[in-house]
Amino acid sequence: MMIRALAFVLLAYALGFVAFLLALGAPLEGTRTDAIVVPTGGPGRIDRGIAILEAGGAERMLVTGVDPRVRPIELALTYRTSPRLFACCIDLGQEAVDTRSNGDETARWVRDRGYASVRLVTADWHMPRARLELANALGDDVTIIGDPVRTNAGFAVLFSEYNKLVIRRIALLVGYRG
Repeated sequence: MMIRALAFVLLAYALGFVAFLLALGAPLEGTRTDAIVVPTGGPGRIDRGIAILEAGGAERMLVTGVDPRVRPIELALTYRTSPRLFACCIDLGQEAVDTRSNGDETARWVRDRGYASVRLVTADWHMPRARLELANALGDDVTIIGDPVRTNAGFAVLFSEYNKLVIRRIALLVGYRG
């Protein structure tokens, strides 16, 4: 009986990993939201957010998890974007240090501005957990639309991220929010 239970758990785990791999999405086109949120941490994320903002896909963007020493002008120069765009439409969140705190920082920003929809721009492999954390922090009042940035993540990154996702889902299921 114990062997069957263990086999069932391992099978469910393996099938979950396959589902995780198959669900790595593609970038969205033509979708408008009130705001864009971009967690730092990987190439292409901020570029994608800026492109969406410049195309009129949202009115404002938050880059969450920015080092407190970074100034908007430095990012404008790095991403070859007008400093005016940063001044008017891009906020730097400098409190978050991980995916969970990205969700918390974003939730405060969204609530303070009264937004009803957010486009989450992050790496394809990071999207499920980032979305889970953001949904946990925001609740059901705000629509979250995922817009993954394509990557060529290796097996180790994918496997590690899947494990983090499983552990966090279990933690939330048993009521651990921290």
